[in-house]
Amino acid sequence: MKILNLYLLGGVLLYLSPSVARADALTAEQAVQTALAQNPELLAARQQIEAATGRAVQARLWPNPELELSSEEFPPRGGGFSSAQNLVGVAQTVPFPGKKPLDARIGRQAVTVAEWEYLGREIELVREVKTAFTTALAAEKKVTVSAQLLELARSLADAAAKRVAAGAATDQERLRAEIELDRATVELTAARRELVEAQTTLATLMGRAREPVGPLHGELRETADLPALEQAREQMLARHPNIRAAAAGKERAELELRRAKIEPLPDVTVGVAGGRDFGEKETIMEFRVSLPLPIFDRAQGRKREARAEAEIARFDLTATEQRLIRELSVVDARLRAVAEQVEAYRKRILPKAEEALQLVRGGFEAGKFGFLDLVDTQRTLAESRLAYYEKLSELNAAQAELEALVLKDQHAPPAGQPQPKP
Repeated sequence: MKILNLYLLGGVLLYLSPSVARADALTAEQAVQTALAQNPELLAARQQIEAATGRAVQARLWPNPELELSSEEFPPRGGGFSSAQNLVGVAQTVPFPGKKPLDARIGRQAVTVAEWEYLGREIELVREVKTAFTTALAAEKKVTVSAQLLELARSLADAAAKRVAAGAATDQERLRAEIELDRATVELTAARRELVEAQTTLATLMGRAREPVGPLHGELRETADLPALEQAREQMLARHPNIRAAAAGKERAELELRRAKIEPLPDVTVGVAGGRDFGEKETIMEFRVSLPLPIFDRAQGRKREARAEAEIARFDLTATEQRLIRELSVVDARLRAVAEQVEAYRKRILPKAEEALQLVRGGFEAGKFGFLDLVDTQRTLAESRLAYYEKLSELNAAQAELEALVLKDQHAPPAGQPQPKP
């Protein structure tokens, strides 16, 4: 009995002992900053801004002038160029008034769309990193608990074997203890696999998929920060980058429609040329003006496409607003529910499970409870604590999603990157 009690006491103390953080452990803030600097998808989104800027610059440029060389009345029987009319000129296409200003506005609006989309992707990345970090942190804690539970199960199995050998217990106790040992071994393997998956996800988001993440440093949030839902909704609708990107896209589509309506109006090509008529020994000048006649191609298809694109952009803005409103309501409800569950585990379930273990252990020492009662009570406490960490992971993930929707504690764009004005 003394041996069994020693194993039980040591197991409980180990089970409840806090983990010690290493000096080189990764924090959530470090993970976020690394992801913002190295995540390849975010880096690609930054280049989308540069690409849109290049297209905007190109859109406002006039077409290049054309150099023209001509030789007329070339004598077929000799004389060559010295007997012909030789001209050198330049021709320039002049866009119809209003086209280039619209092209420039469309280009600038495309840059604005790319900027807002970049900010939206950055916010989403921060949310993903926070969620992955807390998932990995919870997985670390579950591995620790599972390892402690395995050690305790091994101690119980050894104690049960000694009790059976001493004639103080039946084979049923030994088999039950061995079953608990096997279960603890399987659960530790599953917890380690879950930790590896969580660490791999975090490393990928940080742009370091081939590098191990290592130990983490931080604490899981145990309470929820719940803003007023109506205020959060108004703030989200006014500031969220996805909505701003959709609104900018709608404005760009409207500009594209205006541009399509003036597309049939012809661009004028003007030219001037000068040369020498060697036959008449005179200097000559020519002026040319040409413009296409919008008879067959009046941009019918382009205007139809632009009208449809404008409607698509309008519906997309409405759909984005409705989607975010739905997401906010769902996340708010989920966060409130999981916060209640966490509080129930912290204030009621875990304290009762620990109290039950103390009572059963005392009753076992007094002969009131059997060995299997003690094993079942220990298993209940272990499962409660593992479930508690799972709920903490859900709470932290929901909190990160809510903060991303209402733009709380978000990071600014990197230095040198354009930032849209609200």
